[in-house]
Amino acid sequence: MKIQSTRFGELDVLEEQLFSFPHGIPGFPEEKSFVYILHDPESPFAFLQSTTEANLTFILVNPFAFFKDYEFVLEDEVAKELDLSEENPPQVFLIASMKGKLADMTVNLLAPIVLNGVNHKGRQVILDKTEYSTSHKLFPDGLPKEAVKGGK
Repeated sequence: MKIQSTRFGELDVLEEQLFSFPHGIPGFPEEKSFVYILHDPESPFAFLQSTTEANLTFILVNPFAFFKDYEFVLEDEVAKELDLSEENPPQVFLIASMKGKLADMTVNLLAPIVLNGVNHKGRQVILDKTEYSTSHKLFPDGLPKEAVKGGK
């Protein structure tokens, strides 16, 4: 399948990269089909590209690479809807926002993206009763030295 992306150009997408979001994503209720694009196997970053809207790409972050204590309870209803279990645990990501410098990137700890890598369903879950915020600095102590050097 081929899709258009303003960020990536024309993409040739494999079936296993497609994820269905039956409820859409808050703010984008009509967007129900996305492509999961891994940035690099060693990177905590990935992308979620709409299959129908070329301008809609979310930057995803593995929360556990930055926030070792990040945790939440996934409601039984959501786990059942996504067909998650101990044998098939969720993949969890945060949506990142970047306005300006990389050092100022924030993530939404309050509404993680939960994916089932087996049946390729996903959902953004809005957490209740938590002190997490929608705009938490990803690099509160500044960029890591590897990022400042600019790579190899």
